[in-house]
Amino acid sequence: MPDIVLATLNAKYIHASFGLRYLMANLGELQDRACIAEFVINQQPLEIVEAILTHQPRIVGFGVYIWNVEQTTEVVALLKRICPDLIIILGGPEVSYETQGQEIVALADHVITGEADVKFADVCRSLLRDTDTPVCEASEGRQACLPHIIAAELPPLTQLASPYELYTDEDLKNRVIYVEASRGCPFTCEFCLSSLDIPVRAFPTEAFLASMQRLLDRGATQFKFVDRTFNLHLPTSSAILQFFLDRWREGLFLHFEMVPDRLPEQLRGLIKKFPAGAVQFEVGIQTFDESTSKNISRRQNLDRLADNFRFLREETGVHIHADLIVGLPGEGIESFGRGFDRLVRLGPQEIQIGILKRLRGTPIVRHDEEYRMIYAPHPPYEILSTREIPFADLQRMRRFARYWDIIANSGHFTATLQLLWQNAASPFAEFLRFSDWLHTTLRRTHQIALHVIAQVLFDYLTEERGMDHELTASTLEADWHRTPSREALNLRGRKDAQKSAVLRAARRQSRHTQPV
Repeated sequence: MPDIVLATLNAKYIHASFGLRYLMANLGELQDRACIAEFVINQQPLEIVEAILTHQPRIVGFGVYIWNVEQTTEVVALLKRICPDLIIILGGPEVSYETQGQEIVALADHVITGEADVKFADVCRSLLRDTDTPVCEASEGRQACLPHIIAAELPPLTQLASPYELYTDEDLKNRVIYVEASRGCPFTCEFCLSSLDIPVRAFPTEAFLASMQRLLDRGATQFKFVDRTFNLHLPTSSAILQFFLDRWREGLFLHFEMVPDRLPEQLRGLIKKFPAGAVQFEVGIQTFDESTSKNISRRQNLDRLADNFRFLREETGVHIHADLIVGLPGEGIESFGRGFDRLVRLGPQEIQIGILKRLRGTPIVRHDEEYRMIYAPHPPYEILSTREIPFADLQRMRRFARYWDIIANSGHFTATLQLLWQNAASPFAEFLRFSDWLHTTLRRTHQIALHVIAQVLFDYLTEERGMDHELTASTLEADWHRTPSREALNLRGRKDAQKSAVLRAARRQSRHTQPV
């Protein structure tokens, strides 16, 4: 039985925990006394507890994040109730800042703040020693031989053991494979935890690419880079792109987060060589409003950004996933709408509309009083109202974001969307109008079948907007059949006619590359 269980609750099964694999890889001589136990947040807490206790561990380490802290708190509480002597160690961004007052922190024996890759092993050695007996036992309860809160020093990246060998064949076949060539971010955006990680630190390129080669040799096809600014250091990003170009094979897919206004010619030349849909860039724009950008200490050159978008859309097959945030201090709906319209004109395949979250440790709290920023007290700590956007309007924007994701970002209704705002000055205003109508009609934002979306789009365009029935129906049906394995869509018959179920959909990115 392992002495140490490394555990976390992933958002979904497909998300293999990168952090746990780093901890396991750097346990040294303790690695043979440890195991990884991954769960998902929709599992029953008692089932998770039972699975962990089956290993009869002495130490359980949990990775704690904004998306799993509530469920993990319940699991930890149950573990301490059933096995009070079990040592619980926490780590992760959610417990690395503002630890005082957190229920899960109070329940745990130790909390490691910061990058715990190496520190976790040190703490486990101190607790277990060589005697197979925890050193923190006392006749009247466990005494504090180690601090409750333990700050981890930044580990030298050259000394970290690689986690990539710990991805199993099952992981490579069915899960997202996370990789990183660097850590940290040079920017100081106040809503982001990465703004606290200065300076940027890079892994040795040769060793990193050797790890990527081993993953490729084992059959890995999808690589998600978690680097916050992949294109910051030109020699490294060029070497990585050239590496994958030289080893290109059908089905390979690469995801990078990029700085939107930095795309020099050397990178452009490499990017152009990749097949359509093979590379995805996640581009954090967040706001186009200059005063709001100053409020959150964000720097970007909007002219260069626009030129880079033009290049990517006109000269490459890159899939662009661009981010905007609702609720930033000083920005109202009108300003956000102008930015949204500007982004639509730039033509990314997806626009991810995020609602501002107050992550623990981020300096955005300095604006709370001036801009009357009120956040939800529980994860994910989303903004509820601001000086510029009252609660009711923020609720409208939450619905707008949800409907945009399932209608526009899904890639199912690309041509139909053009009908929605054709001849209109503002795509934002038109989609917000449709979003309000859709909520009034359906009274829900989740569990909406695809054929229902098609029908309500038809009803809205023909009945509310007065568009030609035949044109609307043919456009929707063309969108519908761009995805293979779809049964017939009957929009011209009775509104309550039975619609066929939607069969397995193609990958979202591929829908955006199909001709409209």
